[in-house]
Amino acid sequence: MFKALEHYNYLHQIPELGFEEFQTSAYIGDELEKAGFKVTRNVNNTTGIVAELDSGRPGPVLVLRADMDALGHIIDGVPCARHTCCHDGHSSVVLAAAQTIIAEGTVKKGRLKLIFQPAEELGAGALAMVEGGVLDDADMILGFHVRPLDECPLGQAVPAMYYSASATVEAVISGVPAHAARPHLGVNALDAAAAAVQAVNAIHLAPDLTYSAKATRLLCDAGVTNAIPSEALVYWDLRTQFNEPMTTLKSKVIQAIESSAAAFGATVKVQVLKEMPAAVIDEEMTTLIAESITEVLGKEGLMEPKMTPGSEDFFHYPRQRPGVKAGFWGLGANLTPGLHHPEMRFELAALETGVKIFKTCVNKILG
Repeated sequence: MFKALEHYNYLHQIPELGFEEFQTSAYIGDELEKAGFKVTRNVNNTTGIVAELDSGRPGPVLVLRADMDALGHIIDGVPCARHTCCHDGHSSVVLAAAQTIIAEGTVKKGRLKLIFQPAEELGAGALAMVEGGVLDDADMILGFHVRPLDECPLGQAVPAMYYSASATVEAVISGVPAHAARPHLGVNALDAAAAAVQAVNAIHLAPDLTYSAKATRLLCDAGVTNAIPSEALVYWDLRTQFNEPMTTLKSKVIQAIESSAAAFGATVKVQVLKEMPAAVIDEEMTTLIAESITEVLGKEGLMEPKMTPGSEDFFHYPRQRPGVKAGFWGLGANLTPGLHHPEMRFELAALETGVKIFKTCVNKILG
């Protein structure tokens, strides 16, 4: 009845960055209100939306979550927003599922809540929604993500995606400017930055842990080629499969950066800009999702749970509200060449499969 593809075709044309999803949020809110949901906009002074359907009968409170933001890219030298992580697809699936559920009277007990969340890519959207109280009355929350082809092809789905923890570390290294002919009079911030990158590369955790720490951005320019640069800005991306090792990794990275700067006589300001926790997934929710996938796609469509080095701010929800049972699944869509690639593509037929799986999950819990 309600086509996720129609929503997708519109949302894909209006990509908006985190906390700037004004057109996206307006469209989704309007569609939900027309369907008959009670809609709350601008949750916690953001573009976030919460919609609710109350059956009027006792039962659990189930939340479905979708993210709305696009990614920032520089393409042909021009900064732009582009949907290269399928958040337009996620919103389209949950929106179409919600419209179908209310039209067909699927919810017969308890309450269904829908979260359309901003700023997943910034790692701040889920936290903003939690602070806005969206989970204060929730019992369960379900989310999903379209998967790359090498993880899950079209016609299959993963009942549990175990995402890794991640953190973004920023270092502002300050030296002393000087003429390049007299380097002894200055402190070269570029040298200190290069040493910091190598020092972080030399960090080791226990061999049985899965982790990485690598520099992903370095900005340093004296403006000319014959002067000592006095400032360097460096960013690192940190990953650990589980939450506990991230604390150790962050500490070692910060120590390596600070020691490297000090060795060159530079000063440094280090801060952690963004963190996303590793997956916290409830086994009961995984079982329910697996049963729903099997009903929609058959036994051959059900894959085993998977680990991924990617990160998802969805997992702020169960970490901040540990009493809420969380499930997070992956939808096969023949996605290539990869998430966050400027030319990312996927099979749009997967959208309706996503609608069916969510609808089946809701029916099992609230039907």
